[in-house]
Amino acid sequence: MAAARSPKQRRGRKELRSDQAVDQSGSAFPTATRGQLGYRIDQVEEFLERARDTYDRGELATSPVTSVEVRQTAFALKKKGYSARFVDAAMDRLEEVFYERERRARMQELGEEAWWAEVGQLLREVRGRLDRPKGKRFRRRGLFASGYRRSQVDAFLDRVSALFAGEDTLSTSDVRSVVFHGQWRGYDEDQVDELLDAVIELLLATR
Repeated sequence: MAAARSPKQRRGRKELRSDQAVDQSGSAFPTATRGQLGYRIDQVEEFLERARDTYDRGELATSPVTSVEVRQTAFALKKKGYSARFVDAAMDRLEEVFYERERRARMQELGEEAWWAEVGQLLREVRGRLDRPKGKRFRRRGLFASGYRRSQVDAFLDRVSALFAGEDTLSTSDVRSVVFHGQWRGYDEDQVDELLDAVIELLLATR
């Protein structure tokens, strides 16, 4: 059965400075090699233009971009598109840049103590899900639907549990790039993806 996650091929990892992450132009990305599909150039350019506008103007931007939107953005694939590896690297860095801005703004709004209280609440919610029995951590898809393979999701979440216990290491890239295959009546994809987003936020918040 084909892989159910991740259809957008996200993400490879390459360190970029903050200014590089928001200053990628068309010529900065190589096209996909012969025989490979790449990301549609027009979609990438349109998104990065919004990202540049947000980086320069903040909330005054015409269509502001958030770190969550960066993480969840998918580009269509086509021949002679931008190389996914290079675009993914820029998108990874963009997410971190915008998250850091959002964190500073939130701290200024709430105060540092209240912000950490929010992080603590998110951690408790994630741990509550991790503490459930294997095979029952998420809602299963209906009788005629497929979802993420339960054994693969549970195995990865065991690593997340070990991370919180100080017994394993995981990077944001590890979480972004994890792939689960499809399974009849597997775990609900939206619930799993929501938890993985929360894990990424916790990793970014505590780095």
